[in-house]
Amino acid sequence: MRLDFYHTGTATEEVFSLDRAVVEPLPWPGNPRHAVDDSNLGKYLFEVKDKQTARVLYSRGFASVYGEWETTDEAKTLRRTFQESLRFPAPDAPVQVVLKKRDKQNRFQEVWTTSLDPSDIFIDRSTPKAPAPLIEIQKNGDPSTKVDFLIIGDGYTAAEAAKFEKDARRMTEVLFSTSPFKERRRDFNVWALCPPAAESGVSRPSTGVHRDSPLGATYDAFGSERYVLTFDNHALRRAAEFAPYEFVEILVNNRTYGGGGIHNLYSTVAVDNAWADYVFVHEFGHHFAGLADEYYTSSVSYAPSAERTEPWEPNVTALLDPSALKWKDLVAAGTPVPTPWGKEAFEAYSNGIQQRRRQIRAERKPEEVMEALFREELQHEQAMFKQEKYAGRVGAFEGANYEARGFYRPEVDCIMFTRTNHFCAVCRRAIERVIDMYTR
Repeated sequence: MRLDFYHTGTATEEVFSLDRAVVEPLPWPGNPRHAVDDSNLGKYLFEVKDKQTARVLYSRGFASVYGEWETTDEAKTLRRTFQESLRFPAPDAPVQVVLKKRDKQNRFQEVWTTSLDPSDIFIDRSTPKAPAPLIEIQKNGDPSTKVDFLIIGDGYTAAEAAKFEKDARRMTEVLFSTSPFKERRRDFNVWALCPPAAESGVSRPSTGVHRDSPLGATYDAFGSERYVLTFDNHALRRAAEFAPYEFVEILVNNRTYGGGGIHNLYSTVAVDNAWADYVFVHEFGHHFAGLADEYYTSSVSYAPSAERTEPWEPNVTALLDPSALKWKDLVAAGTPVPTPWGKEAFEAYSNGIQQRRRQIRAERKPEEVMEALFREELQHEQAMFKQEKYAGRVGAFEGANYEARGFYRPEVDCIMFTRTNHFCAVCRRAIERVIDMYTR
């Protein structure tokens, strides 16, 4: 069952309103042994409770487009509405759906609730036509015992259907060549589906490009030229419901560098860019395991928080109490916390790269110029990190979560920090825990 609703508000207030309840066409793919989410991930959490006994039947933590938007400057002056959905096993009896949000101390507090009676005649039980054939990339078992991952295309015309399947299979191999996904490949089913577009590509408003693509993916989300999101949740859900899925990757049929990832919602990647492999895995880390960005020199749309609280994301810390570091069991004896590293030299180099990056976009140079800049940057960073005393060791390295001061990451380098090709030990463990939740 899927509960569609509207999420409206500003930076300081929010309102929820019911849209509709839908019975999706396929059986529930989730793990019946792990219906209640104990991961403590996500800015929001929803619970489905039996109305008579108040027992929690199902729960999941998640983040949302609204949850990101409310931290932007625009949210201080404008009221907006976003479409959202909650998906859960169809109940046999009336339930109460309770939505919670983290407060300033990161504790979940109820913000909205609604009743749902499965016998309601207004629940949408229609069986619409699938927008495209479902492609089985790999199937390792029954959906209830596997992580079901859907790769869905946007901006591919009917004539580009073969290109989409090739891209989907290529991205699948990229994911499963990266640890810990590599070692856990047999725990995943991978599906692909691509609604045909009238025109090739997706919107990029900053350059005057607008496309009516099936899923509505667009660059320039929240004013960030590289951030690719869809704000059309209805379109996404109407297409995705024809596959068994728990996690979704949107492949956008574009060359310009870009992507995005929101925990338990979806992730995106511009599939034809030379750095698509990195973007795909990095953004999937956000979506799949709630990993935070560890970089802090690139420009972002989010305003820094005035209050320093311990983040819920598993791979960054405010280090308010070094003796209670949340990954302290992975810190080797003799590693100081906080952990020294060549922070000043890194920042001086990276700030220069960011200036050149902005100039390339301002002058609208060919994409290969940007790709070459990123290669140059990565080579320099890797040479720099090789000289670090604590390279490859877990500690607490200052600079993370978009801020140079006050937030710390677990290792000097990780795919959540630079365009490298590996996760740090803390991120790998966080990913493994989510895999276990869906398969064990």
